[in-house]
Amino acid sequence: MLIDFELPLRGLAAGFMIAAPIGPVNVLCIQRVLEKGWKAGLASGLGAAAVDTFYGGIAGFSISLVIQFLLREESRIRFIGGILLIGIGVVYYFKRPGTLRAGKSNSASHSDFVTAVLLTATNPTTILSFLAVLTMLGLGSQRPLWQTSLLVGGIFLGSMTWWLILSGGTNMLRDKVTDKTLLWLNRAGGLAIGIFGVVNLVVSRVHKA
Repeated sequence: MLIDFELPLRGLAAGFMIAAPIGPVNVLCIQRVLEKGWKAGLASGLGAAAVDTFYGGIAGFSISLVIQFLLREESRIRFIGGILLIGIGVVYYFKRPGTLRAGKSNSASHSDFVTAVLLTATNPTTILSFLAVLTMLGLGSQRPLWQTSLLVGGIFLGSMTWWLILSGGTNMLRDKVTDKTLLWLNRAGGLAIGIFGVVNLVVSRVHKA
């Protein structure tokens, strides 16, 4: 059986294009790398990549029932996601980060992964973006199971490629960040995440109306 390498490459491009735009998980990943090390940022990226792969699988396998449900419940998902983002934004704004000297252990926790999963899963932009990108790349047609599996695997690799680049690049700048700078970055990041949440709430009300 001849393997079509074009499909995983297209999937890789789709995963990278979805993960790369600046969003709440990107902000969270940068903050966690600066405060706790690259492993924490990578755990956040892994959570986002898992959801990206799930949504990519839904779009790639053309599971229309799930797609229609997500589109139909877009307003409610945005509302829940908005509340979650605002809560996380408030926590990070008022959180006093630990000293960077104590945070050189490059530790990661289960919550780093779970939070990223929740943020990505409750962001309807993810599934809508996948539908747009897959259509743009001509990946919406029906294919055998093994071919679509290659496509979905490529999406995971593409998404993780971005998170590796972001975590590694941010970690290289970590030694240049002081405790005071990290405090202000936490506040700026918390404010940015909160704004993402407010936007989701407003959009959810507009869609509901």
